[in-house]
Amino acid sequence: MPKTKKVGITGRYGTRYGTKARKQVKTILENLKKPHKCPQCATKAVKRISVGVWSCKKCGLTFTGGAYLPVTPLGKEKGRIIDTLTYGSETEK
Repeated sequence: MPKTKKVGITGRYGTRYGTKARKQVKTILENLKKPHKCPQCATKAVKRISVGVWSCKKCGLTFTGGAYLPVTPLGKEKGRIIDTLTYGSETEK
């Protein structure tokens, strides 16, 4: 059996669908399968239950997030904006 070191998790697609599509799917699937940090207990035990629903195996917290990542880049940006608006107004007083 040949090794699939280069193609990794997308080795099941063989030569189909083109290299660009397989590389994009590879990055998405690798990010989906890696352990993610829980926002409540900060352990790397978060797994995806279904599309956009994530659950921590340790503390049992179930929360919504992105389809492939528990926290999307846009969600991180909005969180930073909310924090600066919330804490920025307290420091001005």
